[in-house]
Amino acid sequence: MKVQVLNLDGSAAGDVELSDAVFGIAPRADILHRVVTWQLENRRGTARAARERSDVARTGKKFGNQKGGGTARHGDRAAPIFIGGGKAHGPRRRDFDVSLNKKVRALGLKMALSAKALNGLVVVDNLDLADAKTQFLAAQLAKANFGKKVLVVDGEQVNEGFARAARNLVGINVLPAVGANVYDILKHDTLVLTRAAVEKLEARFHG
Repeated sequence: MKVQVLNLDGSAAGDVELSDAVFGIAPRADILHRVVTWQLENRRGTARAARERSDVARTGKKFGNQKGGGTARHGDRAAPIFIGGGKAHGPRRRDFDVSLNKKVRALGLKMALSAKALNGLVVVDNLDLADAKTQFLAAQLAKANFGKKVLVVDGEQVNEGFARAARNLVGINVLPAVGANVYDILKHDTLVLTRAAVEKLEARFHG
């Protein structure tokens, strides 16, 4: 698959050949859903449990007479009604460590890239800026008309000047190639890859 390469201002800068094994797979909603669910579940921390009546260290001895005390007929201090007692129907410990086969995860990333290749993929030559300032980058991106929500993926490391200039731009997120993931790719309207990012992503699967 041949795709035109652009500069950051939207002008043409040549062509690049994309691997059909990475960017030419028919997307499947069920695979993408499984991978996105796996990602979001694994972001969640462990839900902590509350101590219930059997977990608190308090005496179980009946502390008053059954009758004649003028108070309720309590049995032990671990009851939820007392300060320091166990929580009634408290939350239980839950782990969200969902497992997913590596082949399915890899297939999901290929399908996300392929979905963007159909609509929403832009390949740029590099992320070098003549002036690494937010105002200058905003003007360049407005001229290129990439859209409101843009994910920019660079090669081994993100271009430092571009990352600094894009830091305060709403809707522009930057990642190195190793951080490319299904959720972020699908969440953005446009995926912008550098030539180095294309090489890294293709080597990630073919390697």
